[in-house]
Amino acid sequence: MDPLIVGLDVGTTTSKAVVFTTSGRPVSEGKAVTPWALTAHGAELDAVELLASAREALRLALAQAPDGPVLGVGVTSMGESGVLLDAHGVPLAPVIAWHDTRDGAEVRDLTAALGEDRFAGHTGLPLRGQWSLTKHRWLLAHHPQTRGAVRRLNIAEWVVRGLGGEESAEQSLASRTGWFELSTRDWWSEALEWSGAARSLMPDVVTAGTPLGRVSDEVGIPRLTGAVLTVAGHDHQAATVGADAAGPGDELDSCGTAEALVRTVPAGLVDTAAVASLAKGGITTGWHVLADRWCLLGGTQGGLALQRVLRLLGRTSADVSELDREALTRHTPTVTVSGADTDELRISGMTNGVGPADLWRAALEAVTAEADQIHSAMSAVVGGHQALVVTGGWSRSRALLEVKRRVLGPLRNPDVAEAGARGAALLAGQAAGVYAGREQFPPLD
Repeated sequence: MDPLIVGLDVGTTTSKAVVFTTSGRPVSEGKAVTPWALTAHGAELDAVELLASAREALRLALAQAPDGPVLGVGVTSMGESGVLLDAHGVPLAPVIAWHDTRDGAEVRDLTAALGEDRFAGHTGLPLRGQWSLTKHRWLLAHHPQTRGAVRRLNIAEWVVRGLGGEESAEQSLASRTGWFELSTRDWWSEALEWSGAARSLMPDVVTAGTPLGRVSDEVGIPRLTGAVLTVAGHDHQAATVGADAAGPGDELDSCGTAEALVRTVPAGLVDTAAVASLAKGGITTGWHVLADRWCLLGGTQGGLALQRVLRLLGRTSADVSELDREALTRHTPTVTVSGADTDELRISGMTNGVGPADLWRAALEAVTAEADQIHSAMSAVVGGHQALVVTGGWSRSRALLEVKRRVLGPLRNPDVAEAGARGAALLAGQAAGVYAGREQFPPLD
């Protein structure tokens, strides 16, 4: 019986659990829906229900897994959202979605109090309504019971705690809060004070792959009991590990509904002025899931734009292969698409003789141009990338890969369905002592 490791990716849409052999081969998986409740401003959820969803994904994955001891469980997650706990470990308020917009007044106040450049210089983040600190201040004002909180955890940290693990603050997730200072790898007291968050709310900072206890038998999944737990950090950074794209200078292009470009660089490579410049372009600089590494991360709405074009054409994802074949023959399309990274997609040049393949090719060109802007901004600061690795659902589009090769250069497109979960599992293997470090992680086939 081969020993097994498990990666759990708690995402915005679903929790995805994948069981792997220690050679890195996936053998089973399970999924459960992330239980958001819609609000006028976006979405929120109950932290206990989220934990139950994560456990269900694990249960489904283990029910289908081959025999063998489970050595470790790694949990990666979306960033920015968090859980406030009382002295008994009970959540005190809903978990606000990272994309929820209820904190507009708080964002404006933060801008006036600290300023965009100063905030970016300390945290590596552009000042906008995504980070944890403004939503924390909103919670204190609108849910008075949260003033009695004694602990604040990010999503993956909450799930690890709920599986029986120790409380921690993993560095890549901490870097998405707005409270964490990039240069010192510590909590920024001025940001904490502005938001009303006491330093005592924050657990000790750890790196992904740190062992944090073992799965409790109270979880109710006997095969997991005793497995070593670790927080595997922010999902995009964990995906760089899972896609074998976390070497110095590697760049991951994750093409999902949102497209994320993640560049791995040595810690301290970017100075304060460059960090602020990147932030103005919407690119974050933060600590990686790997020790002594930073990551640059920028995103677009490329996948969403492609979905909108498919709907406009009356097509579905099942038609992409056919559209790709025809689009690859359109070298100089007259139709153009703009606004691919906004809510106002604009199409021009739709004259007689222009068909669906022409529009599809123009859409692929447009979303790649948006990605290239982020790619070029990163390269201008830290130099050219060493390798470009393209993953995600849209990487199955042959025509999109061809356009990317022409614009961005050579690329690798590994066969990895759940890169985030694979990265989490490998980091769990590190926590359990299967691997001494990243250099011993099994390569992709």
